Amino acid sequence: MKFIDRFLRDWRIKMTTPHVRANDSILDIGCYDNTLFEKLKTKPISFSIGIDPLLTETIQKENYTLIPGKFPNDLPKNQTFDGITMLAVLEHIPTEEQVQLKNNCYNYLNPKGRIIITVPSPFVDHILWVLTKLRLIDGMSLEEHYGFKIEDMPLIFNSEQFKLIKHKRFQLGLNNLFVFEKLE
Repeated sequence: MKFIDRFLRDWRIKMTTPHVRANDSILDIGCYDNTLFEKLKTKPISFSIGIDPLLTETIQKENYTLIPGKFPNDLPKNQTFDGITMLAVLEHIPTEEQVQLKNNCYNYLNPKGRIIITVPSPFVDHILWVLTKLRLIDGMSLEEHYGFKIEDMPLIFNSEQFKLIKHKRFQLGLNNLFVFEKLE
């Protein structure tokens, strides 16, 4: 990972950590590494799990485990969480799989659990392409980006199952933070 990749990742994490509540158990979908959990060390969280298809081995730490694999197939079926994070992940999920992703998140969340999502604006794909060509970023799995439309977010995480708590643009308006809470 290059400096700009790390800078953008850390900015996303900084935007999301205030929405993780003390003593929450977290599922980090698309964790890649342990950065989110390391940044959460200052906030007490319950035992948590990160899952990512790019991991090559299970990593066990004191208060979290990172698992290679895909959500939800490679998670324990009886596990639930107080929060689910997806930082720069949703734009990699094909449109036809997003409703099932939402349903799976709902099933893995405790009552009043939160989903914390960052998703870039579609224009970011053009910027990332240029930065990759200039070798300023590594850009992870850019071939999977398909131009996620921000206006689709309320359609996916609908008001029948989730309540929108926060939507905020950041990174000069090129990225978006969404926080949803599971309805009982």
